[in-house]
Amino acid sequence: MDKVYTIFVINPGSTSTKIGLFRNETEVFSVNVTHDAAELKKFAQISDQFDYRRDTILAEMARRGLAMASVDVFVGRGGGLVGLEGGTYPVNDILLEHARVGFTVKHPATLGSQLAHAFATQYGGRAFVVNPPDVDEMDEVARVCGFADLARESRGHPLNQKEVGIRHGKRVGTPYEDLNLVIAHIGGGVSVTAHRKGRMVDTVDVINGDGPMAPTRCGAVPASGVVKLCFSGKFTEREMYDRITKNGGLVDHLGTSDVLEILERIGKGDAYAKLVYDAMIYQIAKYIGAYATVLSGEVDAILLTGGIARENYLVGEIRSRVNYIAPVHAYPGEFEMEALASGAYRVMTGQEQAKTYTGVPVWSHFSR
Repeated sequence: MDKVYTIFVINPGSTSTKIGLFRNETEVFSVNVTHDAAELKKFAQISDQFDYRRDTILAEMARRGLAMASVDVFVGRGGGLVGLEGGTYPVNDILLEHARVGFTVKHPATLGSQLAHAFATQYGGRAFVVNPPDVDEMDEVARVCGFADLARESRGHPLNQKEVGIRHGKRVGTPYEDLNLVIAHIGGGVSVTAHRKGRMVDTVDVINGDGPMAPTRCGAVPASGVVKLCFSGKFTEREMYDRITKNGGLVDHLGTSDVLEILERIGKGDAYAKLVYDAMIYQIAKYIGAYATVLSGEVDAILLTGGIARENYLVGEIRSRVNYIAPVHAYPGEFEMEALASGAYRVMTGQEQAKTYTGVPVWSHFSR
């Protein structure tokens, strides 16, 4: 009989940590362990939260009567790493150190690899990260922008997007690695990506002000206008960054990122709310069209995923604009927990080769 692997998944967020237990790729349970926001504020650095988050996770497992010693694989969200190819990576010393210091970004997701490693060390088993936020598979031509001293960066939703691509491949009977796809993750942030034969060859940068407007992010905005705002004296540097990454988009226009609230306002006749919501949909569709050109129009399917892909009006409007390019399929929700478990399972069963984190970015600069 084939071995059944017990896989423990760890996905830290700003004020909570999602954990889940899987037997192979089947979920046994998952829960969002909330953390006291006041307690988290006591920690100067994200890595300082390690003990607190570890203890709350262990308390939840003990409450459920689940023994960590029975786990074969611990897999964490990961992050804070240099640009790397997509795949599943064992947690080695350099990966652990980069996550601990937040080598490229400071985010609670960096605790995922640290917790996975600590649990594997204490209880036995292996520790992995799967398609962390640092996945960078962009073609070099896609990196060039209009400033010689800047380059476009790959900052999207690789974990969920690749999982949706894999699921779609299984659904249609063609492996993800043999498909050309345009995938749009539509949540608090919106990323649109061209996937060519299993590689994310171009994507919008959801962190640095690129792509469609999103519920909490500004997307691409007029650069000269941003310069004027920066030097207007009305905003601090921190406030401008927050406006780009946290308080832009629907929040800036309508004071909320809650799509259900916005739809309710539209239903009551709020014309401006409808204009802004339609503009976000319009921009997502426009970027899907743009990324179809990255694939020279050879697109097997357009996939919509993320929490807002549950909204029928949005899906229908996007479909009406882009289905001339390729069939449009909705995979609503986020599959991050399942993606983490599946990546580990594929490696443990030999379906996929684990990759080695070297600490050397896949790309660093243009050759001149």
